[in-house]
Amino acid sequence: MHKRKNIQQLLDEWKLDGNRNSRIVHVHTTAEKQAKYAPFPDQMHPSLQKALVSRGVDQLYIHQRQAFDAATSGKSYTTITPTASGKSLCYHLPVLQSILDDPTSRAIYLFPTKALAQDQKSDLNALIQASEEEILSYTYDGDTEPGIRQKIRKSGHIVLTNPDMLHSGILPHHTKWVSLFENLKYIVIDEIHTYKGVFGSHVAHVIRRLKRICEFYGSQPQFICTSATIKNPKELAESLTNTSHTLIDENGAPAGKKHFVFYNPPIIHPVFNVRRSAILEVRDLAQELYVNGIQTIVFAKSRVRVEMLVTYLQGLVSKKINDQSIRGYRGGYLPSERRTIEKGLRDGIIRTVVSTNALELGVDIGQLQACIMTGYPGNIASAWQQAGRAGRRQDEALIIYVAQSTALDQYVVNHPSYFLGQSPEEVRIHPDNMIILMDHLKCAAFELPFSSMDLYGEFSIQELLEFLEEEGVLLKTAEKWHWMSESFPASNVSLRSASQENVIIIDQSIPTKTRVIGEMDQYSAMTLLHEEAIYLHQGTQFQVEKLDWEEKKAFVREVDVDYFTDANIAIELKVLSEDKDKEANVGTLQFGDIIVLAQPTIFKKIKFDTHDNIGSGKIHLPPIELHTSSTWFSFEKPDDWTDALLSDAMTGAAYALHAFIPLFIHCDSKDIHVVPQVKSTNMEKPTFYIYDSYPGGIGLSERMFDLWNELVPKVTEQVANCSCNNGCPACIGAQDAELNLKKEVLKLLYFLQVKENVL
Repeated sequence: MHKRKNIQQLLDEWKLDGNRNSRIVHVHTTAEKQAKYAPFPDQMHPSLQKALVSRGVDQLYIHQRQAFDAATSGKSYTTITPTASGKSLCYHLPVLQSILDDPTSRAIYLFPTKALAQDQKSDLNALIQASEEEILSYTYDGDTEPGIRQKIRKSGHIVLTNPDMLHSGILPHHTKWVSLFENLKYIVIDEIHTYKGVFGSHVAHVIRRLKRICEFYGSQPQFICTSATIKNPKELAESLTNTSHTLIDENGAPAGKKHFVFYNPPIIHPVFNVRRSAILEVRDLAQELYVNGIQTIVFAKSRVRVEMLVTYLQGLVSKKINDQSIRGYRGGYLPSERRTIEKGLRDGIIRTVVSTNALELGVDIGQLQACIMTGYPGNIASAWQQAGRAGRRQDEALIIYVAQSTALDQYVVNHPSYFLGQSPEEVRIHPDNMIILMDHLKCAAFELPFSSMDLYGEFSIQELLEFLEEEGVLLKTAEKWHWMSESFPASNVSLRSASQENVIIIDQSIPTKTRVIGEMDQYSAMTLLHEEAIYLHQGTQFQVEKLDWEEKKAFVREVDVDYFTDANIAIELKVLSEDKDKEANVGTLQFGDIIVLAQPTIFKKIKFDTHDNIGSGKIHLPPIELHTSSTWFSFEKPDDWTDALLSDAMTGAAYALHAFIPLFIHCDSKDIHVVPQVKSTNMEKPTFYIYDSYPGGIGLSERMFDLWNELVPKVTEQVANCSCNNGCPACIGAQDAELNLKKEVLKLLYFLQVKENVL
């Protein structure tokens, strides 16, 4: 019988194991933290106090008390504390108090996902039940049965929903929700750090439309926001809600001792500096934790990787019938299956769960002892959210970060202080993106007419309304602008994309049961949905059989192949306007608007595992124009460089720059592009362009105008310190060993380091 080891015993054993110890780059332990409490407020309703006491809560954490006090004094506020610190009581208590004081009072809870809404509904209902008061709370989303919808509209004290449903299912039909909007006291927005980029900019407009409707019905609700740890929570909440907020950031919750292990797989290809697959290392570590009875969550970046790890790990229990102790968790599972997994984790039946970032948010899965991250999640905030899943409350916890071979991962594993000491990133949104603004202006005009004196949120809109009149969607009477188009504007606006026309993906595997399985913006569709592309959806492979570019439809059929596809795209750039510039001793940094002309050219078939190229084909699609914003840096070509050598060096430098931008701004690597040109058509000099992937831009490249001075030295340091000789995926991309481009890329990066003119 195997004698189980606890976390400390395992760590001691790993230090003595030569193989394991050589892979552990650093171990950092944080001490246990005691709770800070405050008494119940005097004005808290007796039923609410009784409910808390019955659940073992006889005093509040200080941040919960501060939230209650802020709410009762009429302020909007944002609470920022770590995972499992009791954030939900920061909004449940004030909302329930207001309903107990005044039974006509109403509240809307907004969650970024349906799963989170369902989870919070259970938590809220348990609290209501313990209070023994009659307070009605309901979730209202696409799964809500038609029969119950009328009851929710008329008598729901608390409506739990998501931004998509509010946008297309509630606001356009506000006349059916009069009792909600007339009596709306609180709007709760949970996990605001998830509202970033395009999605966040859309949600900011949904909130402005919601506020406009509340004003029409005579209510002025307070906002309560919660967030994981980010750099600018107050600024984000104010930008999202167009309302001033008080920040509550003193965390009173206790925390157990945490061990952070930074783990780098061994090099298996010294020439190319290729490391053993992070997936295989994670499999081995997860097996060891499983055998020792340590309840673990493993985070993997994609649905495919989740399924691979689950398959590997289930080999441990394959002989046991109906063993449920190892499970996967990702988008695409049915809600009932996800509920079962969440309950299995809380009850301890499931010992290991492998998840995408779907479990990063605050769904209650009980107290797990260990967390393994397969690769860096992309930003500090997500990394801390994932780490917070282990050692909830006061238990000892183990967090293992297993690095992949990419530039970003190798930087983080070799600089533990970046992960441990860095303040998390800013989250930025841009409600002033003109394409997004115009979309929601149409929705707002449909919901309520605009007068000739009206503002919309903070925007002056009379000229925009005149433009919409010319377009034939608005009609102006003496005093008002009225919606007159037959179309229903909200149904044409996706909150997840800035491009109005998405390509619909239609599965025709079973001819009699064709179904829509997803949608994608046009720009991504060119490289991911061209004919013969392999499209992955919820772990299933589909081949694109036909792409109807005119109708924006991709027809796919399920296949089982051992390769994926990767497309090449030719980019032309043209500067439209220069809005900012600053001189530097080696060149000029500028920011403005550009047109990107993107033309897909060929695609390659790449074998899984070996990544061998096993075929290619041409892509027959027209070029697509993208108007967006960009920062660009142009410099004089050094005399001793040929165009060919400079082109290769700039390509390697662009790879490294692109890998590091997510360290500086809270974004996904696909939200931004870096394009090098040896002789820019606009500058007639070597130029690096950094541009937003979305029409109109969402402010990411503008941030790089300010952060370029910090970015280049960081990238130079990473390339210089990489242990490879000639360049590899951890620094400048895989290179031909004979060329030794790494030396040239470094020479260029040192040259690029901007020193501001102080004259």
